[in-house]
Amino acid sequence: MSEAVQKQYISYNNVHQLCQSSATKIKEFKPDLIIAIGGGGFIPARILRTFLKEEDGPTIRIFAIILSLYERIAGSDVEEAGVKVNRTQWIDYEQCKLDLVGKNVLIVDEVDDTRTTLHYALNELQKDANDQAAAKGLNPEEPANKTTFGIFVLHNKLKPKKADLPEDMIKDEKRYFAARHVPDHWLAYPWESTDIVYHTKMAIEQGNDVFLP
Repeated sequence: MSEAVQKQYISYNNVHQLCQSSATKIKEFKPDLIIAIGGGGFIPARILRTFLKEEDGPTIRIFAIILSLYERIAGSDVEEAGVKVNRTQWIDYEQCKLDLVGKNVLIVDEVDDTRTTLHYALNELQKDANDQAAAKGLNPEEPANKTTFGIFVLHNKLKPKKADLPEDMIKDEKRYFAARHVPDHWLAYPWESTDIVYHTKMAIEQGNDVFLP
């Protein structure tokens, strides 16, 4: 199989449209804040926020965490999933004045691949929310105190996953949002490119540039 078939080039135009087409459903979740997983979740999170903005409504705050699972294969530009999530940046809740208790929190990443990173992020953020509730003497399971998490990804790869997400989340179209469900191809996103002209050319040739609603 040729590289052009194996490697699917995704353009900025395509990413923008995927965010736009997903925003209507995500609005039903009513996110109070967005947590982007870096580096792939940064740009989709920012684009998505534009489409989630309600007239006369507040701008949704975006917070960043950086988790690393992928490791570059020696002698190539290909990355493969590692076995351990490396936590290199997390939220300083006190400095950011961020309270998760009782909020709807949308986690954003570019791809649901092995699901390991999403599983880690969700579990750790849930622990943080529970700790914040406990520090206030609140029961995190009470409806008013419960933190509800949602997930948005540009692409969900149709493949066996190495980690799980809560079944009630995966089956809830108002909490788990994948703009596209795709085969297990190598997805090349534009922010990874060192030659955006060639990257965009390939995306156009593969039909991964723009799409009709």
